[in-house]
Amino acid sequence: MSDDRPLVVFRPQPARRERIFSAAAWDRLRQDYQLVDLSEDESEEALAEALPRAFAVIGQPTLDAAAIAQAGQLRCLMNVEGNFFPNVDYPAAQDRGIHILGCGPAYAPAVAEYSVGLALDLCRGISRADRLFRAGQEAYAAEGSLDSVLLARADVGFIGYGLLGRATHRLLESFRPTIRVFDPWVPDSVLDEAGLLPVGLDEVLASSRVVFVFATVTAENERMLGAEQLALLPDGARLVVVSRAAVLDLDALVAEVASGRILAAIDVWPEEPMPADAPVRRLDGLVLSAHRAGGIPQALLSIGDMVLDDLDQIRRGLPPMRMQVAARELVGRYRNRPVT
Repeated sequence: MSDDRPLVVFRPQPARRERIFSAAAWDRLRQDYQLVDLSEDESEEALAEALPRAFAVIGQPTLDAAAIAQAGQLRCLMNVEGNFFPNVDYPAAQDRGIHILGCGPAYAPAVAEYSVGLALDLCRGISRADRLFRAGQEAYAAEGSLDSVLLARADVGFIGYGLLGRATHRLLESFRPTIRVFDPWVPDSVLDEAGLLPVGLDEVLASSRVVFVFATVTAENERMLGAEQLALLPDGARLVVVSRAAVLDLDALVAEVASGRILAAIDVWPEEPMPADAPVRRLDGLVLSAHRAGGIPQALLSIGDMVLDDLDQIRRGLPPMRMQVAARELVGRYRNRPVT
């Protein structure tokens, strides 16, 4: 008896199945689709054997033009790691009408909450006061808050207004800040309609008490926040970096924080894990976080649900609705690295 269910290739590395699919979602995937599970087999031979009949690939394996040509029935490539890597011939896939989808929307709410948490920490010195208290050096009442500032009604800057910027904007609305945004990929009218001020990078930095860095890394913006740009931040500014480390000159930021002129929080690093003797570990004005803003269990498990919803949409001849659609004009410009 023939099986007319669409065939799905599951090769999620470096993501792990039990982290992104609940038991119920995994059972549903196996029930509704023929499944070739390559989660324990990264061989190119196994992938090549499955590709000609594949309706979808869940994962981010290397797919050059020849592999895409071999995958004559492929309708979608569903990235479940979180980055669009330069290991796929995106034009070849898009010319074929193959949907290229990413799981960024699963992480955005978690990263947004964490970003606001980091900003509040920097504004009020929460983790620094905790360290002082544990060391027996706490200062009480107003004496312990001499360098605190309010996030409410603050001048805030966003560098990037994609998934993370939009999610954080929603959370900040109750604080009623003035938000200036630099994002050359977003029309000014879109920012105007959202109640935001579209400005250049220099103005975002020079005019903001709190700056959030949400920009993904591209060929054009690597290390765009260097010593010259960081020097534009006003004294006492707070900088939150949660997108990609490559947009930042870390040594320049370390110098600014070490001078005591600004405070910062960083969740993403040029090396992960960072070396044990890295100077950042000794900076009191820097809140350190080990790339943990987005990867919480609720966010990860929502990926499987998003995959299933969009598989069903595409199977019915409808556009995907849950995952991020890779824009033809942008996806080839990303310079992301895998999250280990």
